Amino acid sequence: MASSRAADSPDDGPQGRIDDELIGLDPDDPETRAFAEHLDRMRRENPAFTVEGYLAGVADFADSANRAGGLRRQTAVLIVLLILLGVAVSVWFGLGEILSVLFV
Repeated sequence: MASSRAADSPDDGPQGRIDDELIGLDPDDPETRAFAEHLDRMRRENPAFTVEGYLAGVADFADSANRAGGLRRQTAVLIVLLILLGVAVSVWFGLGEILSVLFV
């Protein structure tokens, strides 16, 4: 469904968000820019159930993990390691099945 506001276009970006929604705040302030970028990420709509949507979700997760610190960053690293461990175990068992079929 198309939006009736021209400010909702994807090219609007954080600067347009400061002009439209964060009126009265200093556009040169790093906290204002960070909040405008946060609002931009929250309102971004990615295509769902497509490869592009999944890749955008992975990119958002990586960006969030890079911005995080402390326990949140450690949790993100643990999640990635568990995913990689699951992939490694699946590949190991898959190769075992392939080799058992070929050589038995």
